[in-house]
Amino acid sequence: MLPLTTSKVSRWDQHGREHVVQVQKAGRQRELSCGTCGWRRKAQFLPWLKAEEHLTQEHQATVDPSAG
Repeated sequence: MLPLTTSKVSRWDQHGREHVVQVQKAGRQRELSCGTCGWRRKAQFLPWLKAEEHLTQEHQATVDPSAG
């Protein structure tokens, strides 16, 4: 069985609410899941970019907390 690792992409919207997409990785396959709306998607390539696109398009969450 392949080890499962998890990371996240988080952004804030204009009202100060945090939105998080979890990225779970098992082998070459990654599954994205949004904690805000329950959206799920499998992504083999560029999962973090797909997570950022979801947060921007669906939640208007564009403020990156790691941008300093």
